[in-house]
Amino acid sequence: MARKSDYYAKERKAGLLFVLAPVLGFFLFAFGPLMFSLYAGFTDWSSIGDIHFVGLQNFKDMFHDINFWRSLYNTIFMMIGIPIGLILALALALMMNRKIFGIKAFRVIYYIPVISSVAAVSILWRWVYNGDYGLLNQLLEGWFHIKGPNWLFNEATVKPAIMGMAIWKGLGGSMLLYLAGIQSISKDYYEAAQLDGATSFNIFRYITIPLLKPVTFYMVITGIIGGSQMFVEPNIMTDNGGPNYSAATIVYYLWDKAFKNYQMGYACAVAWLLAIFIFIITLIQFRNNDTFFES
Repeated sequence: MARKSDYYAKERKAGLLFVLAPVLGFFLFAFGPLMFSLYAGFTDWSSIGDIHFVGLQNFKDMFHDINFWRSLYNTIFMMIGIPIGLILALALALMMNRKIFGIKAFRVIYYIPVISSVAAVSILWRWVYNGDYGLLNQLLEGWFHIKGPNWLFNEATVKPAIMGMAIWKGLGGSMLLYLAGIQSISKDYYEAAQLDGATSFNIFRYITIPLLKPVTFYMVITGIIGGSQMFVEPNIMTDNGGPNYSAATIVYYLWDKAFKNYQMGYACAVAWLLAIFIFIITLIQFRNNDTFFES
């Protein structure tokens, strides 16, 4: 009869075989290209020609390129939509938590934009923002007698326009996470607070918001990472990064250099700088997650 240790040894071998496939896949298809991109960031590689080592020249050129700083500013500016989206999502989740007729249908309707193609949504909102016959300007003129601007071709309005669309698209996902967080809070907290005479506002401030802190922290982190990688929206909704490059994000700038100007080595340098930026911001968030959301 086989010993128990023999069975454990066979289980370990089987487990290692299951783990081996994704590990090999990572080193073959992710780690290798990652290391090559790090090397390419210090070269003048054009993706089709010879590679020549240029040291820190790509980074020097980057810091002297006005379009790099514009794209970085645009990316950070559009992240203003993260707290706005969280506030709206929390308010929506509180409404969706009520027991009223048809509430499940409303939850599905609000979630539909999340599962919709970002390319299709961007095309739809480009029509909405059209300066001549867009739905938004028609509503402004018909209801408020205000002639709206050409949203996506105006340097002052193109960033808020794209940010508004991004908030609308992500609202349903954030709402669902908040709704799950609200429903996981024990009712004992609310009942005890009501017995002590706490008002609805105090219950919301001192019970609901603190207990939703892990959900908020998760959505802030993922929002920053996703916002730093925004590309499809400005690429589809604007032409050539918007007027005076006012809608180009850092990833759009990276794509522009890599696939329009054939500066693949330069683009790799931008990509690594973006990765370092995301890592630092995420690290700061993790170090301050205990006090970041305190009132």
